[in-house]
Amino acid sequence: MDASPAIPLVAILLCTYNGARFLVTQLESIEGQAHQNWVVFASDDGSNDRTLEILQRYQASWPSGKLIIRSGPQKGFCQNFLSLACDPEIKANYYAFCDQDDVWLPKKLAVALQNIAQNQGPDEAYVYCGRTTYVDEKLRKVGSSPLFAFPRTFRNALIQSIAGGNTMVFNQKTKEYLEKAGSVNHPSHDWWVYQLVTGIGGVVFYDPEAQVLYRQHKDALVGGNNSILARVERISMVFKGQFRQWSDMNIAALCSIKPLLNHGGQETLELFKRMRGAPFRDRLRLMEVAGLYRQTWRGTISLLLAALMRKI
Repeated sequence: MDASPAIPLVAILLCTYNGARFLVTQLESIEGQAHQNWVVFASDDGSNDRTLEILQRYQASWPSGKLIIRSGPQKGFCQNFLSLACDPEIKANYYAFCDQDDVWLPKKLAVALQNIAQNQGPDEAYVYCGRTTYVDEKLRKVGSSPLFAFPRTFRNALIQSIAGGNTMVFNQKTKEYLEKAGSVNHPSHDWWVYQLVTGIGGVVFYDPEAQVLYRQHKDALVGGNNSILARVERISMVFKGQFRQWSDMNIAALCSIKPLLNHGGQETLELFKRMRGAPFRDRLRLMEVAGLYRQTWRGTISLLLAALMRKI
């Protein structure tokens, strides 16, 4: 495998757990990528179906070194992904998270690498991510993920995750910061990457063109969020206190790496912490000072209401 700048090497960070139903299709879509210089690191979290058998079959049929299989920490999907992203022994030019049940369009890696190469600054953490096309179990289109147009900043990342890890491709500088942060306790690896990179002053690019078929099925750990039912479920989670628990986890994780954050990130984090514990009359003022927002006006209104009720 060539890791030269002319043909950049991509480490595909694949996490599996009882994914035998759809794993073959995903592996085939990786094999069919227009950009061919990649290696898959598959971390299996204790599957008891045919997942390992499938991985081993592809490991044997692909060229030597194309697929490396390892055991995951068995602490949930977030820790499984971070166990790969934070491992200094995994070295490449670029890195891509990969779910077991999606399908990558043929130019997914090529599009992401071209975007990063054209836009990343010197010594800058950069993440490519974007929309997905929702499909059912038989890969029939059932919708699309939301189109987010507002800036990707730490003030948004604190209270909203905008893109799935299945769309994320990131550069070496991002990998270095993930290694410094370590395997933090966090609700989701993709949300953590969004917070970390924007908090240190890096760049998150959101592609409006989908490069991933995001399969929606009953066993999926995380599903689409663009339906009326999904919106109702999110609102329900807020009022049941789930979002506040996530905020507790986010703050603890960010405080553990506070020296890595830039000055603006540190200030915004402190304002967010103060706002959550402030008296009723001060909460909206502190939210305005912190500049927190979601990617839609409806979402921002919901955020304001949740803040007044101490649900974030």
